[in-house]
Amino acid sequence: MTDAATPSGVKKTSFFKALEIDTRLLGMIVVFALICLAFDIKTDGRFLTARNIFNLSIQTVSVAIMATGMVFVIVMRHIDLSVGAVLAMCSAVMGVSQVWILPQTLGLGIGHPLTAPITIVAGLATGTLIGALNGWLVGYQRVPAFIVTLGGLLIWRNFGWYMSDGQTLGPLDQHFMLFGGIEGTLGTTVSWALGVLFSAGAVWALWRARAARIQHEFPVKPIWAEVTMMGIAVAAIMGLIATYNAYEMPIGRLKRMFAERGEVMPEGFSAAYGMPISVLILVIVAIGMTVIARRTRLGRYIFAAGGNPDAAELSGINTRLLTVKVFALMGFLCGLSAVVAQARLSNHANDIGTLDELRVIAAAVIGGTALAGGIGTIYGAILGAVIMQSLQSGMAMVNVDAPFQNIVVGAVLVLAVWIDIQYRKRTGEKV
Repeated sequence: MTDAATPSGVKKTSFFKALEIDTRLLGMIVVFALICLAFDIKTDGRFLTARNIFNLSIQTVSVAIMATGMVFVIVMRHIDLSVGAVLAMCSAVMGVSQVWILPQTLGLGIGHPLTAPITIVAGLATGTLIGALNGWLVGYQRVPAFIVTLGGLLIWRNFGWYMSDGQTLGPLDQHFMLFGGIEGTLGTTVSWALGVLFSAGAVWALWRARAARIQHEFPVKPIWAEVTMMGIAVAAIMGLIATYNAYEMPIGRLKRMFAERGEVMPEGFSAAYGMPISVLILVIVAIGMTVIARRTRLGRYIFAAGGNPDAAELSGINTRLLTVKVFALMGFLCGLSAVVAQARLSNHANDIGTLDELRVIAAAVIGGTALAGGIGTIYGAILGAVIMQSLQSGMAMVNVDAPFQNIVVGAVLVLAVWIDIQYRKRTGEKV
């Protein structure tokens, strides 16, 4: 049969099959696009402006970072309800370090170059140790993860409250605040350079994957399909960079920046923010976690243990130690999220990270991570976090009451799980 005699519907099916696009991912992208379009219409074009996309990005980073770790936890058939409280604990440690310990006890003055590095290491170490403790209790003591982390939800936030005496701690070190995304951006030139670098990396990764499949004599996509996927990846990356570079700094801020240097801003001068440093951190985390999931022994063990724990143990995998590693990694990512969240807020507040555990779990589940274990993707969790934040930001922009916002988010979570279950039933996957 010739192409002319082929029905149009068959052509469409063949096109998507040739591209090998995950239908669940495609569905999420379509839903995300519809959400953005609906809110953009409702807000008279304000939702899809460069300014709002910039703000939406930096608001998403903290939850998205933790969601990448939650994928591994859920894949291992566990749950972590303490991530918001651990974030608050790490934030308290970093706030106390910057405001009290380093300047008053150790005598490091304001703006000392060691303040930010010491603070960040303290926060990351705190999160990692708490995560390792959770993993030890779950893996070696056989206490259910639900109970361990539910207890942690109550314990760690209140430990942080006692550390800070219930106070809001500030001001923070100026170098530390660069990680929040508001004060710290890369500018247009560096952003374009990173866009080119990431685009080249995406093309190389796709081509390398094709070469590997050929080497192992696996079926490969047609060349036109590979080129199409490369084009989509490059367009998405450069489009996002162009959006960041389109958001110009306010004139007042530019004048203050020149005044701080003892200069006068030239007439007609303008500058854009570029990519936020916090978004760059998320990109690095996403790449790193994807490499762990797909290219390392640790990642293979995590998915093997989540798919069939008994078979994993019989094959020689130390599932107890693996549980400690997964929860320690989750704790580390909570500490990293605390850096971003505290820097964005410009202080440590005792309500920081409140309800983040629900947002993180929802992002992972909406992103396609199966609660039954063994299935999940890093990019899906990040897209889930973006969808969640887009819903909340859009509803706030159209003046939806906060209680109703939570109702919508809860309904979306239940609906996402129901759709995922129905999809797995039809495809024969584990529910």
